[in-house]
Amino acid sequence: MIARTDPDCQTEIQPIHSVQASDWRQLLSASTLSLAELLSQLELTHDDFILNYDGPPDIDPRDFPIRAPAPFIARIQKGNINDPLLRQILPLEKENVLMPGYSDDPLDEKDYNVAPGLIHKYRSRALLIVTQACAIHCRYCFRRHFPYEDNRPAREDWQQALDYLRSKANINEIILSGGDPLAASNKQLQWLTQQLAAIPQIKTLRIHSRLPIVLPQRIDSDFIAWLKEWPGHKVVVIHSNHANEIDSHVKQAINDIASTGATVLNQTVMLKGVNDCPETIVKLSQRLFSCGVLPYYMHLLDAVNGAAHFFISDARAKRIMGEVAGLLPGYLVPKLVRELANKKSKTLILPTEN
Repeated sequence: MIARTDPDCQTEIQPIHSVQASDWRQLLSASTLSLAELLSQLELTHDDFILNYDGPPDIDPRDFPIRAPAPFIARIQKGNINDPLLRQILPLEKENVLMPGYSDDPLDEKDYNVAPGLIHKYRSRALLIVTQACAIHCRYCFRRHFPYEDNRPAREDWQQALDYLRSKANINEIILSGGDPLAASNKQLQWLTQQLAAIPQIKTLRIHSRLPIVLPQRIDSDFIAWLKEWPGHKVVVIHSNHANEIDSHVKQAINDIASTGATVLNQTVMLKGVNDCPETIVKLSQRLFSCGVLPYYMHLLDAVNGAAHFFISDARAKRIMGEVAGLLPGYLVPKLVRELANKKSKTLILPTEN
């Protein structure tokens, strides 16, 4: 029997199924699976979606295959086609339909790709594409069409990016991104940050990663030792969209990260059928705070090809966040923002007062 929760307001925290502990690299390498394998694990069939969903799944999403590690899949409620975690990873046929206003590069990152693996858009901050690998393929990802083949420098090829950073006295913060930077090995991360630490104007290391959420086993003792080594400020921005993503293993991983002295923040994308409901966002903020994490940004969807089915209008998003502001203290209300291609900072969207 198919469990049906209301797709417009996913608020219930589902039971967490245990996953046998394993080496994170093994879990990462086993993250790609077929639609048939995913549906079988969740006790669903293709026909369930034909009859009850907002469009059929894509049986063969070759350009952006299904990818999700076992610990994340274990948090999806079996038999529930509207599970908010499932919606984030399930490929739909409608992703292949080109929609007006959507593109492969909605943020025009190619215009700021100043060296292989390096994006410099904001004056005092630069972003390094540490790896193209990721543990999970979120269907709304704004880099799902990113030209990683042009941004995969080997160790000897990082010199161009490092030389650029040395030449820019105004850059004082480096953001490690990807893919997901934590899909790289601890040795790779250590080598890269040793080079960055030798550049005197770089004071802050910021890491954006979804792995502490989807694959908390990644936060091992060697990773913690590496993060402690960074001599300056360190900020870790995790990416969680729903309270059901956060179980005891995730909480432990976050606590371990915080033990290094890092500031831990969270950013979320507002997604139709996943978290477009005040109660859902409130529960996420409360769950994050119980782990010592402050909500940071609530992003509006980037208009990337394949993600239009997650779209929420500005007016609705503003109403939702207006209600959230009336239910939480200010420090637990994430800022509603949009990133625009030619803007040098995030654009703040003010909520509608209720």
